[in-house]
Amino acid sequence: MEIAKRISQAVLAAINELYGVQVDEKMVQLQETRAEFEGNLTLVVFPFLKMSRKKPEDTAQEIGDYLVKTVPDVVAKTNVVKGFLNMVIAPAQWIALLDEIKNHDKFGFKPVTDESPLVMIEYSSPNTNKPLHLGHVRNNLLGWALANVMEANGNKVVKTNIVNDRGIHICKSMLAWIKYGNGETPESSGKKGDHLIGDYYVAFDKHYREQVKELVAQGMDEEKAKQEAPLIKEAHEMLVKWEQNDPEVRGLWRKMNEWVYAGFDETYKALGVGFDKIYYESDTYLEGKEKVEEGLEKGFFYRRDDNSVWADLTKEGLDEKLLLRSDGTSVYMTQDIGTAKLRFQDYPIDKMIYVVGNEQNYHFQVLSILLDKLGFKWGKDLVHFSYGMVELPNGKMKSREGTVVDADDLMAAMVADARKMSEDKIKKLEGITEEETQEISRIVGMGALKYFILKVDARKNMLFDPEESIDFNGNTGPFIQYTYARIRSILRKAQEHGITVPATLPADAELADKEISLIQHLNGFTQTIRQAGTDYNPSCIANYCYELVKEYNQFYHDFSVLREEDEKKKLVRLALSEAVSKVIKNGMGLLGIEVPERM
Repeated sequence: MEIAKRISQAVLAAINELYGVQVDEKMVQLQETRAEFEGNLTLVVFPFLKMSRKKPEDTAQEIGDYLVKTVPDVVAKTNVVKGFLNMVIAPAQWIALLDEIKNHDKFGFKPVTDESPLVMIEYSSPNTNKPLHLGHVRNNLLGWALANVMEANGNKVVKTNIVNDRGIHICKSMLAWIKYGNGETPESSGKKGDHLIGDYYVAFDKHYREQVKELVAQGMDEEKAKQEAPLIKEAHEMLVKWEQNDPEVRGLWRKMNEWVYAGFDETYKALGVGFDKIYYESDTYLEGKEKVEEGLEKGFFYRRDDNSVWADLTKEGLDEKLLLRSDGTSVYMTQDIGTAKLRFQDYPIDKMIYVVGNEQNYHFQVLSILLDKLGFKWGKDLVHFSYGMVELPNGKMKSREGTVVDADDLMAAMVADARKMSEDKIKKLEGITEEETQEISRIVGMGALKYFILKVDARKNMLFDPEESIDFNGNTGPFIQYTYARIRSILRKAQEHGITVPATLPADAELADKEISLIQHLNGFTQTIRQAGTDYNPSCIANYCYELVKEYNQFYHDFSVLREEDEKKKLVRLALSEAVSKVIKNGMGLLGIEVPERM
């Protein structure tokens, strides 16, 4: 049983025996003892003063005496500071806790059972007319990390993606390919499919602007020119044909989308993310229309004179929301309703989390109300995991289009930078092959990218600085990875010397304050996972790992491990090192970050 749990139960027994009152466990407030006082855990006594009818100091003293008398194997001694009872935990408890941590491969994780609630998380949501960019990188990393955190909190998790594979933007790429592509394919050009299609989206925009400029030069008003330019008219005609299931247009649409999906898959693989189920807007928009018609029949929505369908949300303090245009075509809200319908058919969802940028806050406020009206049990409590923008310092990295930072370019540059930065360290490794060097560079480069993005509270806008992220000092991925590799090196050397850490350490082993502090910090991993799940905040896992690594490095600086002559102390320090390495690996794993065995 956890130390805090045992103390809580002993405090409840003390209140009952000393003051004749049974109280709720929630009244027991325990916190880590402040550094300037002796002790490991501190009990806040003020909630019990009504029961004791005594001064805070006297109440604390009575409870402290009771604990030392009844649970001496847990509380070795106490001291009182005003209304706070500081407790020194018996060393054997810390040893037992260290055994538990090092022997438990998933320490801090809650098991997932058949009865666990099912959480669905949607992230990525790309368009099929361009490759993934830096904004998608943050989205995917947050979605993947959040899915891991929710699972570590004992939930069944389904990771989903909704692909925006229809609409005028897709037709623009298709039309440009027909006009300027000369039959170019990913195979003939050597380009990834998503980049190829993205190039034609850019080509459409270039030619379209030229046409608008020409019409304006002929005396046409600019707004009218934008509507009358031949290219945009053709794109709209193509969209109508797509809606009408024109076999030629649909055939080209399928072919070009397949190129894009193959490109996306490569990017997702490099990023280390994936999905259990992918939905496509071309499948969901018609389902959404059906649900809107159903809502219309039930009186949730109303039809205007121009035939458009609206939801009146003024009673909820919002405005009126368009659901179907006058020509019967759907809007994003309709598509989201259709996607929700399909998902609810596919899975018994208990909670739905949408990982989408903060520019969509209002959209999800409305969607929540509409889904609730339409009878989705999780609609009212849907979670919009809203995150801020991510940008690069100007001039640091140019994308192929000059406007957004391409995800593939960014990842390639990070791995190349990692190789450059860690070349000297890697060269010192014995028998290192080129293949291993490449793999270490990939792990370090991707770790730098992921950690730098995930250590920031998702709600904040952020600046991603590639140079700063790959530093081997400070709050960075490589700093944590390097510490992990150093610990693994120590454990390998111990093995080479025939030293085996037993499953159960000697209960009478001595512990220094720094070692107790490190065990206590390791024990905090459980609470950090809970907090990350409750607050939907992977950044607290990242910052926990950094603080743990800092504390371990201080311990390693102050104490010998392999050179320690006292055998019991040596085993404890090796056990501590092993436990720290496990927690680092699991913590970074929750963020989707690999750790190298050597670097």
